[in-house]
Amino acid sequence: MKERILETADRLFYTQGIRAVGVDTIAAEIGISKRTLYNHFPSKDALIVAYLKGRNLQPPLSERTPADLILRTFDRLERSFGTPAFRGCPFVNAVAELGDGEHEAKLVALEFKLERQAWFHDLLLKLGLPAPDLLAAQLAILVDGAIATNLVRGDPGMARAAKAAATTLLMQAGVAIPDEHVMTTRQE
Repeated sequence: MKERILETADRLFYTQGIRAVGVDTIAAEIGISKRTLYNHFPSKDALIVAYLKGRNLQPPLSERTPADLILRTFDRLERSFGTPAFRGCPFVNAVAELGDGEHEAKLVALEFKLERQAWFHDLLLKLGLPAPDLLAAQLAILVDGAIATNLVRGDPGMARAAKAAATTLLMQAGVAIPDEHVMTTRQE
């Protein structure tokens, strides 16, 4: 039952917004009472936190090169941008909806953003870059910027533009770019 509640909350929170969806709506969608929902999640805030934690999935292990993994991030974004279900970053959406004040969900969102930056950092270390802190931050900003710009403009090409910028940054750092990504960047 807990998984059904989380799956429903995930879908409704992401598509309609955290503040627009009440626990009544989630319970009705599943066909349970609010009491049953509250047996699994003591409050809507606890459900919001669980929803975001469920979205914080670690990237799968891969045999691909670090540079390829970094650049494929932008390819995945472009595919996501092209779907009608894309509504932006659920973590940024949650922080924006929750507004001022303290909320545990904001800490979950921060943790996600820091983990993404750390993932870039680790990949850059594997590439032999001695101090990749700034470049990891720049790559994370490119991801978030592409998402935000796509939402405003409705243009999946923003992921390609961010990928081209990431490619330039990597090349300036001395990273060899896999051929498939160089060709893609040059064609656009």
